[in-house]
Amino acid sequence: MPREALLAQTLVELADTLVADFDVVELLTLVTDRCVEVLDVTSAGVMLVAPDGDLRVMASSSDTMRYLEFFELQAQEGPCLDSFRTEQAVVNQDLATVDGRWPRFAAEALKAGFHSAHALPMRLRGTVIGALNLFHTAPGKMSKADIAAAQALADVATIAILQNRAALESQVVNEQLQTALNTRIVIEQAKGMVAERLDLNMEEAFTTLRAYARNHNLRLVDVAYNIIDSTLTTSALDAAPPDTAVLDRSGLSPRWRSE
Repeated sequence: MPREALLAQTLVELADTLVADFDVVELLTLVTDRCVEVLDVTSAGVMLVAPDGDLRVMASSSDTMRYLEFFELQAQEGPCLDSFRTEQAVVNQDLATVDGRWPRFAAEALKAGFHSAHALPMRLRGTVIGALNLFHTAPGKMSKADIAAAQALADVATIAILQNRAALESQVVNEQLQTALNTRIVIEQAKGMVAERLDLNMEEAFTTLRAYARNHNLRLVDVAYNIIDSTLTTSALDAAPPDTAVLDRSGLSPRWRSE
C-alpha cells in the first residue's frame, strides 16, 4: 500500500476509536507500528503520564525499543522526557553528538544500534498526556513531512485517549447521580412508613431516621432499607440500644462492618 494511503488509513482507524470502545494499549501499538511502516524511522514507542505524574511505557514497536524506553525512564533523561516536560518537539538529535545532553541515554541508545532520535508531545490544547518516541539506526534528519505526519498520528491518538477518559468519567458521574437518586427514593419511602406508623410529619420522620443512623453508626440509606424490608421496625427506632444488630446492605451488622 502506498505510504499516503497507509497514513490515511491509519488516521481513519484512530479516528474510529472516538465512537467505539477501545483498548488503549492496542491503539498505541497501532500508532507505533504504523510509524515504522509509514515514516522513515526504525523503531517507535509511546509513553503516557500516570496519575502520579510519572511517565510509563505503554507501547513499543520492538523489544529493543521497549528496553531503551525503560532505560530512559530509569536514567531520567532522553528525548521523550524532554518533549513531555517542555511540551515541544525534540527532533533530529544525533546521538553521537548529544552525550552532554543525555550522557547515559545516548551511550545506551548507541549501544543498542540507534543513531538518531526524535520525540513529539502528545497534547491537546493545554493537556499533555505523554510523548511519541521515534528512533533510527542511521544518522540524519527527519523530513518536515515525516515530522508533520508523526505529530498528526500523535494528535489523533491523544484525542482518542482523552475522549475515552471523558466518556468514562461521564459514565462514573452518571452512575453516581443515579445512585444518589435511587438512595433518595429509598429514604423518602422509609420516611413515609415512619411518619405513618409513628404518627409524625415527614420532617420529624426524617429526623428520627437520621438520628438512629448516627447513633448506631449506620448509613442513612441502610436504615431506610431496613425499615422497608422490615429488618428494622419503626417502633425500634427510639427504643433500640446502640448495639442492636441492624443490617447494612452488605448483610453485616454495624459492629462487624466497622471491623
